[in-house]
Amino acid sequence: MDLWTALLDVLILLFAALALGALCERLRQNAILGYLLAGTLLGPNALDMMPNHQAVAAIAELGVALLLFTIGLEFSWRRLRGLGSIAVGGGTLQVLLTGAAATGACLALGLGGSASVAVGAMIALSSTACVLRVLVSRAEIDSVHGRNALGILLLQDISLIPLVLIVTALGGEGSMAQMGWEMGRAIGVAAVLVAVFYVLFNYLVPLVLSTEGTARNRELTILLAIVTVVGAAWAAHRVGLSPALGAFVAGMLLAGSPFATQIRADVVSLRTLFVTLFFSSIGMLADPAWAAEHWALVLAVVGAVVLGKAVLAGGVACLFRYSLGHAAATGVCLAQIGEFSVVLTEVARHRGLIDGDLFKLIISATIMTLFLTPYLVAVAPRLARAVGRLSAGGPRELQPRGGGATGDPTVETAAPHSPRTDAEMADHIVIVGFGPAGQRVAETLMRRHKQHIVVLELNPKTAAAAQAYDLQTFIGDATRAETLEQLRVGAARAVAVTVPDPATARQVIEGVRSLSPQTPIIARSRYHIHRWQLVLAGAGAVIDEEEQVGTRIALEVRKTLWTDGREPSSTNDAT
Repeated sequence: MDLWTALLDVLILLFAALALGALCERLRQNAILGYLLAGTLLGPNALDMMPNHQAVAAIAELGVALLLFTIGLEFSWRRLRGLGSIAVGGGTLQVLLTGAAATGACLALGLGGSASVAVGAMIALSSTACVLRVLVSRAEIDSVHGRNALGILLLQDISLIPLVLIVTALGGEGSMAQMGWEMGRAIGVAAVLVAVFYVLFNYLVPLVLSTEGTARNRELTILLAIVTVVGAAWAAHRVGLSPALGAFVAGMLLAGSPFATQIRADVVSLRTLFVTLFFSSIGMLADPAWAAEHWALVLAVVGAVVLGKAVLAGGVACLFRYSLGHAAATGVCLAQIGEFSVVLTEVARHRGLIDGDLFKLIISATIMTLFLTPYLVAVAPRLARAVGRLSAGGPRELQPRGGGATGDPTVETAAPHSPRTDAEMADHIVIVGFGPAGQRVAETLMRRHKQHIVVLELNPKTAAAAQAYDLQTFIGDATRAETLEQLRVGAARAVAVTVPDPATARQVIEGVRSLSPQTPIIARSRYHIHRWQLVLAGAGAVIDEEEQVGTRIALEVRKTLWTDGREPSSTNDAT
């Protein structure tokens, strides 16, 4: 193979991805759709403009490894726990239920047992890269459905490790005992690999790079990242495991080192390059002619996947006592087959679990659901509002929690004062959301108005923090009119909306304003661009975080100048 010819193919693919990605962004779509389309058009099953597409696909495998390496760098159990119980418990339940449902459907259609389990594992995963990118661009990552989706997606990324091991073991020939032996061997080899990486990244690497000279040299941290991801991928491949698996484990273990922060910053450009190649290589696997010939089958599978995953993921959110609207929005965000499912598909094909037609069907369905993802995420908040209006009740009713700083925060505890009933509420101050912003509001008002403060929070864990402040606290969804009516917002002296998600804040303001045109509403705007939306929704005052941050930084700069003896005033200039 001519090296320069292969590099030319990579250049052509990257140029096509750049052009089509920019076109998609111009059309207000996600650039990832352009990357997929570039690979599909230039791939061997369409225009076939890259004779060395296999070399490009091999390079793109580094993209998979690097993507999982960077996800491992971002992952921590503390972060996962901070997203609530739906992250660990709900994510695990979603993977198991979706995988089991897909496996059962494949068995019913006559597919073999091992192949059915492998397909179930593929369908269980959703797209971390696409969903999070769209949520961030829409400023919905802090919404209820955004945080739910983030937690479940992180758990799915972790579940890729056992799923790869399972699919690899299923591809072994022989009896169940032999398959069990293969599975045990894979787990044992993975454990040894983890132990080697742990010793390497926690003892040897810090010892080598701990000197003052090496600490200041950023080139060494970049080299450390490259050596780590490529070495871990090679080591995993050498012992018969997925290279992506080795890269993820290496990133997760390296996340605890003092070099993790710098490495995250330094690998961004490399990640962009390889991730673009990765998504383009997924498009290269597509066979447009085969998909057009079997369009009815492909559409049926896509419809079943989107509907089935949305219902199952939404059902899991309902089990964790989220309202039907937020549960539906969470399910719709996760209703696609993820990019890492392609990793499992390749493993299954190489192990002989699936044939060529089934491989093309899964790839076609994956690409189509990835194309649908931006539209699914965009419709999620509107679906949440529509379902919320249609549902007369919900799994999360308005529940009072008494004050008191002791006892189990998840159950009612004795309060030093009796909580007022709905009918008794008057001249009270409603604080919607009790995150850091809501806590500062409460702390400021408690000295003179503690008996009048009423907190409304959706997350029971956060509501426990309000209980620790000895404040009357309710658990409920502030976007629902029934909840606001029970809090008697019409009789309130003021309503403070502190939730960070702009769409949720707008819904709350509109709900309060429709029930009580005269009640003063003070709202928080996390981004300046959304301030006017909150004003139009009916907020009397909007605290613009970006504006406030700029003002505070300016004050600190002035203070620094005064300390240095250089007055920032015009009088100083005149003298």
